[in-house]
Amino acid sequence: MAMPATQIRRGMVLVFEGDPCRVIEFRHHTPGNLRAMVQAKLKNLRTGSNFEHRFRAADSVERASMETHELEFLYQGGDRYHFMNTENYDQTEMDEEVLGDTAQWMQPGMRIQAEYYNGNPIGIQLPNSLTLAVVDTAPVMKSATKTASTKPARLENGVTVNVPEFVSTGEKVRVNPQTGEYVDRAK
Repeated sequence: MAMPATQIRRGMVLVFEGDPCRVIEFRHHTPGNLRAMVQAKLKNLRTGSNFEHRFRAADSVERASMETHELEFLYQGGDRYHFMNTENYDQTEMDEEVLGDTAQWMQPGMRIQAEYYNGNPIGIQLPNSLTLAVVDTAPVMKSATKTASTKPARLENGVTVNVPEFVSTGEKVRVNPQTGEYVDRAK
């Protein structure tokens, strides 16, 4: 679906040089008596690289037709991750390259949103927070308060995050998988 470059907005997925690219930032610029232009920072969803491109106002860009499906993570075999589509029960697999930094957060039974382009998965979106058990951390200090310093803790999926001093081994904590930061104790 073609549209003028002046309608580019943040978060849109465009087809640029044959690849799907997400608009990270954009700025519509009209310098004095020159023609208007749109300066956009794009992320290639197939390769993961970021780049900038300047579109003229008269340029026509194609919006990518993306599909979104809910997938359930089943298991990992080597560097391949196996998922089941919760709508039609089809199984699909993705490699670590497609998952990127989100691969470390995968746990069996986890539900994610996957974006498809031309029938192939090109990226996933994790939930805003995950509840995981702390399997290894330093002992609790008696003088620990909520505003005290942090200590490293290894979670059940193998990821290490910084948690407050009062968190002990065996407790469940909520973490933000986008930033890898501790949110709070799980209830």
